[in-house]
Amino acid sequence: MSSLQRLADKVKGFPASPGVYLMKDDSGRVLYVGKAKNLRNRAGHYFTQQALEDRRTADPVPLLADVEVIPPATEVDALLLEARLIKDIQPRFNVGLKDDKTFPYLQIRVREPFPRVEFTRSPKRGAKLYGPFTSARSLRAAIQVLQRIFKFRTCNLDIDPTDAKWRWFRPCLLASIGQCTAPCNLRVGTADYREQVRQLQMVLDGKKEELIAELRERMRAAAAALHFEQAAQLRDDLKALENLSLRGLADKDVQPEVFVMNPKRGVHGLKKVLRLAAPPRVIEGFDIAHLGGTEMVASMGQFIDGLPFKPGYRRFRIRTVEGNDDFASMREVVTRRYRRMQREEAVLPDLILIDGGKGQLTAAQAALEALAVRKPVLISLAKKQEEVYQLDADEPLRLSKSSAALRLLQYIRDEAHRFAQHYHHLLRRRRLSDS
Repeated sequence: MSSLQRLADKVKGFPASPGVYLMKDDSGRVLYVGKAKNLRNRAGHYFTQQALEDRRTADPVPLLADVEVIPPATEVDALLLEARLIKDIQPRFNVGLKDDKTFPYLQIRVREPFPRVEFTRSPKRGAKLYGPFTSARSLRAAIQVLQRIFKFRTCNLDIDPTDAKWRWFRPCLLASIGQCTAPCNLRVGTADYREQVRQLQMVLDGKKEELIAELRERMRAAAAALHFEQAAQLRDDLKALENLSLRGLADKDVQPEVFVMNPKRGVHGLKKVLRLAAPPRVIEGFDIAHLGGTEMVASMGQFIDGLPFKPGYRRFRIRTVEGNDDFASMREVVTRRYRRMQREEAVLPDLILIDGGKGQLTAAQAALEALAVRKPVLISLAKKQEEVYQLDADEPLRLSKSSAALRLLQYIRDEAHRFAQHYHHLLRRRRLSDS
């Protein structure tokens, strides 16, 4: 039986549901990541005579040795997961989605006296996020509908309600047509405006059934009264609100470019707080992921000049550790990483960041000492209190929550964690599908 025939038979057992598929070569490298409404039909297309002759698939098909699927719950989940995996893995035959294009979010700056509501691809820390959304056009349309109803502001003004000069500010056209309550002119108090935003958030949090029912009733009434333009507008408003469901979850489906902070400030901040001779140019962050002690994996994210360097990312499957032992796992991974760098005579990083507390830091230190590696600065970042542990300090370093140095460390830690979790989920799904 040929390799393609074997894979064609394997695909017949795939679910006829939405999901993501990964095409691999004989060494296990992912050559292509795709999504499908029907995994069985879409993946099966690659193992046909037509695929061998089609110029779009003729190159990768002869190299295929395996195919795996990840069946998310919905088409939206599949779209977001596909984008995430392509950016993480950088498969050879994926042309799109390797760049910095991101999905849009609806952002509410809740810390402001008059919170503004924004369409954004670069969310700010401290804002309330909804998304990512799969369609920028649908999100913009939904924001317009919601603004007509809840009359929130979408401008970029920094309004201070204690400054009397705002009473003389001239509001924009949206206030004139009744689509904004004009906080820029202090026509609405902070309490009343926040109530507007609270009602908006209830709709965004899924409690929009009453609003949709009301709009449907108004649409029927307008049509019955032969006000067809008004009925058509209400029909479009309903569709825009229903499209609000076509989104992921900000904490689960966050894309890798979100929350990129000022890298220059971050590395110079690290120089200052860690008392380094120079800003750390190359930083490598490590994380361990597991499920009840099974499928132990680790990841390493590499940052250069404060920015993620995706070709430098690495993933590890734990080989020598039995059970749930984060310390031993960290020791193994750090040993493997820097033993190989020694063997290849590669330049070591300036700073190594370990996800965890004093125990994980000590395990990494033991690995470096066994290899006689002493050049990198070694620190760890504990999640609970976001404390920075150093080898030569009895007490952890507690940085300001707004510190650029801490934000960079958090970004590196979170990137390593996200990368490890992705690898872990892939292995877990493979184990479940095999069983």
